[in-house]
Amino acid sequence: MARDVKDVIQPMDEAVRQEARGLLREARSAALATLGPDGHPSASLVGLATDIQGTPIILISGLAAHTSNLANDPRASLLISPGGKGDPLAHARITLKVRARKIDRESEEGARIRRRYLARQPKSALYADFPDFSFFALEIEGASLNGGFARAFAPSPADLMSDPIHAAALAEVEAGAVAHMNEDHAEAIGLYATRLLGVKAGDWRAIGLDPDGLDMALGSAALRLPFPTSVDGPGSLRRILAELAGKARSQAT
Repeated sequence: MARDVKDVIQPMDEAVRQEARGLLREARSAALATLGPDGHPSASLVGLATDIQGTPIILISGLAAHTSNLANDPRASLLISPGGKGDPLAHARITLKVRARKIDRESEEGARIRRRYLARQPKSALYADFPDFSFFALEIEGASLNGGFARAFAPSPADLMSDPIHAAALAEVEAGAVAHMNEDHAEAIGLYATRLLGVKAGDWRAIGLDPDGLDMALGSAALRLPFPTSVDGPGSLRRILAELAGKARSQAT
């Protein structure tokens, strides 16, 4: 007798939430499936970033079929599957049920989304301001996390998002904090990358932050440093970054 689908889904816990959020926050591309005029789903590859609270954001051309599809029906799905060595089905991936919302470029939200997207996708600066390109927020309405064989979960939208109050508190200071880190704390960023995340040394730079972590990049390579607790404002941000720098320095000696 076949097992009920509900029996396969495992309960969420904090470790699984962190895994799901990590997949979303670290992704630089995803497969976007929209509904075409014939009713069939149509999948395409898109560049990806996230807004400060975790909502996926994309930049797409008005000439692309998926853009007209979203104008006709904003429902879509997004598959994030970073893969890895060996069997691709052994690696974690997440599918999001989303509803697309076009972003007003002239709004405060539009300026923030443009900045965050270009920080994650710097080459998109070549075309981001073309009149036929638009940013869309993909509001999450449901999710399915496959953590590898025999690991199936159904995160809620809240499981994937950062605390909205904490995100709002950081939104106004994020750009300045990132610039300050790069200008005055490049050594700490390098130690985060090499000592806490175990990658090779290089000119790593901060490209964004949110309540749950700091994003860094070196060329086309990107890293994410998770915070031990959710950051609720500038004061706790400074404290956690200093504590992480101290931890990294202690490992370097």
